[in-house]
Amino acid sequence: MGKSHSQDIRERVVAMVEAGHSCRSAARRFAIGDSTAIRVMQRRRKTGSLSPPRQGRPPGSGKLAAYLSFLVAQVELKPDVTMPELADKLYEKHGVRAPPSSLSRILVAAGFTYKKSPDGIGARTRGGPT
Repeated sequence: MGKSHSQDIRERVVAMVEAGHSCRSAARRFAIGDSTAIRVMQRRRKTGSLSPPRQGRPPGSGKLAAYLSFLVAQVELKPDVTMPELADKLYEKHGVRAPPSSLSRILVAAGFTYKKSPDGIGARTRGGPT
């Protein structure tokens, strides 16, 4: 995903457009895309803000978000469950296929950590600041 233009460029584009120039002429002057200048002005008129909008998917809207409580319950029931086992349980119970890496990411986001004990057996626990 691309980076947003600096606040300085956004302010200069707005100042030039408010001084009576078109969005396209401001875009050419500051070497940005026409659509970028137009979107900056639309955002300014709509929200009053020049800051760029949030990029990416909103948190908590993934495919697994609806099953988070089930996943947490399964991990709390058996802390040493492997991600492939958890994926199988999710499929058996809810009919949803998910790669083990996605399950691991959602559990980390929920505050779980994976620690190995000296005997080599790992377990997931809800961790706090260490």
